[in-house]
Amino acid sequence: MRDPSLRRSYALFRAFLREQTEPEHCYRLLARDAADQVERHVPLKGAVVADIGGGAGHFTAEFRRRGAHGYLFEPDTAELTARGDVPEGAVVADGYLLPLADGAADICFSSNVLEHVADPQTFLSEMVRVTRPGGLIYVAFTNWFSPWGGHETAPWHYLGAERARARYRRRTGRAAKHTLGVNLFAVHIGRTLRQVRARDDVTIVTARSRYAPFLAEAIPRLPGVREVATWNLLLILRRLP
Repeated sequence: MRDPSLRRSYALFRAFLREQTEPEHCYRLLARDAADQVERHVPLKGAVVADIGGGAGHFTAEFRRRGAHGYLFEPDTAELTARGDVPEGAVVADGYLLPLADGAADICFSSNVLEHVADPQTFLSEMVRVTRPGGLIYVAFTNWFSPWGGHETAPWHYLGAERARARYRRRTGRAAKHTLGVNLFAVHIGRTLRQVRARDDVTIVTARSRYAPFLAEAIPRLPGVREVATWNLLLILRRLP
């Protein structure tokens, strides 16, 4: 699917709506889309890819299907075994301290993980450390003021995280999976872009709305508006020598 395009955005949105009932379809489609985005900048065949926080391994599997040497690093064993057996080549590891040598990966990949870590800067620094000079870092995350910023409690998180959690419990009879300040954190577009631009070890290849059907690179340039309209920020960085 052409990226960006209405057809692509519609297909991803439909798959996302069925994520709870058809997770395999949703994550395989998202993995193919992410791999396409990576391959616009660097070939995957023969590349060493570190998938950080990749859950049950959908992204790693897609990278391998395209000829990459994919390795999965996931701290949550429940996520790691969500599809049954532990994926081949997977390691239980924290993204703050990866068991990799400096510059070991050609591509360091992270999809929708940054909003779940308390210290995004340290997490990004570790991704940069394990990427070779000239290699790519792919980071996509849902920012707090996105319509999906509260995850399962969205869009009621706009009225406050605790109020949104209470509403979720009343409606479903169970506690929400995510708690602000525990396993979900308020990450913002403007602050993240400023922090990345201040680094001297990476350059930004693209900063764009991951799912937008048009104006994907223009939206994150609009202060204020970007915090809602970006929905999910995709950063592709290149490690400097």
